[in-house]
Amino acid sequence: MARPPESDNLGRRVQRYARVGGAVGGMAARMAGKKFFGLSVDQGAHAAELTAALGGLKGPLMKVAQILTTIPDALPEEYTLQLAQLQNNAPAMGWPFVKRRMAAELGPDWQARFQSFEHEAASAASLGQVHRAIGPDGQKLACKLQYPEMASVVEADLRQLKLVLGLYHRYDKALDSTNIHAELSERLREELDYLREARHMRLYGRMLAEEPGVWIPEPVEALTSRRLLSMTWLDGEPLLSFCDHHQELRNQLAYNMFRAWYVPFYDYGVIHGDPHLGNYTVRPDGSVNLLDFGCIRVFEPSFVAGVIELYKALRDDDPARAVHAYETWGFTDLRQEVIDVLNLWAGFVYAPLMEDRARRIQETNSGVYGAEVAARVHRELRRVGGVRPPREFVLMDRAAIGLGSVFLHLKAEINWYRLFHELIGDFDVTTLEKRQAAARTEVSL
Repeated sequence: MARPPESDNLGRRVQRYARVGGAVGGMAARMAGKKFFGLSVDQGAHAAELTAALGGLKGPLMKVAQILTTIPDALPEEYTLQLAQLQNNAPAMGWPFVKRRMAAELGPDWQARFQSFEHEAASAASLGQVHRAIGPDGQKLACKLQYPEMASVVEADLRQLKLVLGLYHRYDKALDSTNIHAELSERLREELDYLREARHMRLYGRMLAEEPGVWIPEPVEALTSRRLLSMTWLDGEPLLSFCDHHQELRNQLAYNMFRAWYVPFYDYGVIHGDPHLGNYTVRPDGSVNLLDFGCIRVFEPSFVAGVIELYKALRDDDPARAVHAYETWGFTDLRQEVIDVLNLWAGFVYAPLMEDRARRIQETNSGVYGAEVAARVHRELRRVGGVRPPREFVLMDRAAIGLGSVFLHLKAEINWYRLFHELIGDFDVTTLEKRQAAARTEVSL
């Protein structure tokens, strides 16, 4: 039984402003105080306070905090390390909330529609929490239940985020966050619609049907609404529990993760934009369960072609081709000094794809993927006056960095060159357009 989405309510937004103001305002004030007035700030302690506050607040501000931890140099390191804990350790809402919400979504007799429904949440995140259940046919289910008043919370948090990003940009001109905010805003609003997420789930089931190393849950439409998503339960363990396994298994896991993200991108122009640790689990054989489909981005085929064009431009040392690729992505004001900085970052991201040999994703001593290069890029962007990343770039870059971090944790040694060329060998824009149109029609996107 589908219910209409909760409306954005001004009163609820005002309440949210008040609750969020202390946490976010404190971060902004302390960062600004350190920058402008040289004030001494214990950023580690404050980051821990901020993490606790955001975990209790729920909502997209917590999710944005997760996102910002994967954008190199977007936040001080102390904040990044603390906020990363929000990915798996968010506090859950209690049983009284669950009963009220389930009754609102499925009716007062909702418990009769399950053989069992666990009172304690199996996991909790920014917009909702997941409960184990047994369906009427005996099938194991995962039921994701959205927190209350999230439409109002989203709008309030996005307004707060815009203020914080604006303050940050006033004293650091490296990145113009206008398009970052616009992209995150659209994706976060989409995540409120669990019926849309169910369609994304079906789309991924279609796109990855031939991938034996990737598992996708199936939505249960009879037990799904805009604020409740019921799906088949997939057993698996956290990625970090596999980091000390033998090299062959770690390599197989990295291979499957690579295919899970990039087969949809190069074959259909679709990217899963949320590669944090809470959105997938691992099976004993190294295959991957992909679990969350709220943050999905569909790209124009020309953008996908631009990604491949930039690879070829860097490989062949063809500056004009690189400029054309950046323009295809949506970059503007491409002065030579800006191009040089963009090439510095692109050279790092594409480096593993340039060598036909098995290697680690990052062959430096840094424990954070891309940290050293990101710091240099950031300094250079400030020097040349900054850049405004196009909207399409935001989730693509986030996926690359997020997956790179996974491969770094696994210490995987893969021939990334061959994996990449397996995907792009017969790439054709017209073929991609046809696949994309067929997939969109099939799942009603």
